[in-house]
Amino acid sequence: MTETQAIDYDGLIPNNVGLNRDQRLRRALETWYPAYIDWWKTAGPAVHQDRPVYLRTAVGVDPEGWARFGYVKMPDYRWGILLAPAVDGRKVGFGAHRGEPAWQEVPGEHRAMLRRLLVIQGDTEPASVEQQRHLGATAPSLYDLRNLFQVNVEEGRHLWAMVYLLQKYFGRDGREEADDLLRRRSGDTDQPRMLGAFNEATPDWLSFFFFTFFTDRDGKMQLSALAQSGFDPLSRTCRFMLTEEAHHMFVGDSGIQRVVQRTCAAMRAAGIDDPTDVDRVRALGVIDLPTIQRKLNLHFSLTLDLFGAEISTNAANAYTAGLKGRYREDRLEDDHELRDATYKVLRWRDGAAVTEAVPALSALNMRLRDDYVDECGGGIARWNRDIAAAGYAFTLRLPHVGFNRRIGEFAGAALAPDGTKGDPASFLPTPDDGAYIASLMRPETEPGRYAGWIAPPRVGIDGKPGDFEYVRLAEA
Repeated sequence: MTETQAIDYDGLIPNNVGLNRDQRLRRALETWYPAYIDWWKTAGPAVHQDRPVYLRTAVGVDPEGWARFGYVKMPDYRWGILLAPAVDGRKVGFGAHRGEPAWQEVPGEHRAMLRRLLVIQGDTEPASVEQQRHLGATAPSLYDLRNLFQVNVEEGRHLWAMVYLLQKYFGRDGREEADDLLRRRSGDTDQPRMLGAFNEATPDWLSFFFFTFFTDRDGKMQLSALAQSGFDPLSRTCRFMLTEEAHHMFVGDSGIQRVVQRTCAAMRAAGIDDPTDVDRVRALGVIDLPTIQRKLNLHFSLTLDLFGAEISTNAANAYTAGLKGRYREDRLEDDHELRDATYKVLRWRDGAAVTEAVPALSALNMRLRDDYVDECGGGIARWNRDIAAAGYAFTLRLPHVGFNRRIGEFAGAALAPDGTKGDPASFLPTPDDGAYIASLMRPETEPGRYAGWIAPPRVGIDGKPGDFEYVRLAEA
């Protein structure tokens, strides 16, 4: 552990939680903060830590002015602790405590369950930074490099958000959990991250774009469910985190769209009518659509495992306790207790997918996953519109939810992406795919220039022009 140091709470940590008045929390942070900086420098971005980056920094919770843009070196970024405004008279909205005043302190009977929810959510935040550690060396533009670093620093801030809750409300146990969040490492043999998808490699920028589209969208769904929590500090924390999460998904959605646009434009210019003619397409230095589909298959299936088993006692218990609701729980029209309700679950029975009605309380993971799949379809539709506009009869598709699964009802099922029997490995990226994509991963460091395999964005960040210097690589 790095030597304890004092913190300038007003300047270094934007907050609306009264850090200056909370001596116990201050002492905990004074120990944890330098360990966090050590983690950031050793496990965070591997390049350009000493370069000014044009970043967005959260400084408040006013919807009209919650963030400021400016150049900052990443180790000097102001990771803050910000909660959405309190709602007067807020009540627990679901479960056995529905209608009771929302909790401002941890309910004793649910203490262990709530701590577990915070630790799991908190563990995902630094994990993604670790997974993306080396991507800065191969960024296709300064625009994309800046977006990578923006995602990274905000995932770091989301870690701060969970650490605040652990240290503020869970005493010594919380402080130990906060320390452990910095000890685990993505992919480490001895101390891996807690969820499987966060131990997978992110070897290239196509993987990064799919990660931010699919896996960050899972983050949105989980945060949305936690934002319904009867534990008010968690609800307020997650409500503000969702403000930042939107940009992460934009990076993935627009990134894949730009890859698709560039591939289609290159094929059209070369007179290629068959997008499945992989050798001819790759000769143009762009990523062929069949490879994009295989990458899509991989990242979608990995992310589905993050929702856990379709039928879950743990999810039912968290709901009944009032700790974690459904997606947009406050907009649903039912009794919000689900005592007699059922939900249709897709299950694997005797080598076939069948639908069964099960108690809705047990199927909360399935319901959240269904909401997620529905939302993913919007991005796929946008990409397909660009392919069709270019004149190609090729359609990107979400694979069957049972494809390539390691957790839940379909774990180990031999399914093709269309849901028929097949070898999943035949529809996943091959070593040849990986080698080809790796050959394209060469950095473009001139402002306004983009690697040949990706199209420029339609607009810049914060209204900046196309040749804006988002990262000042020549300035230390």
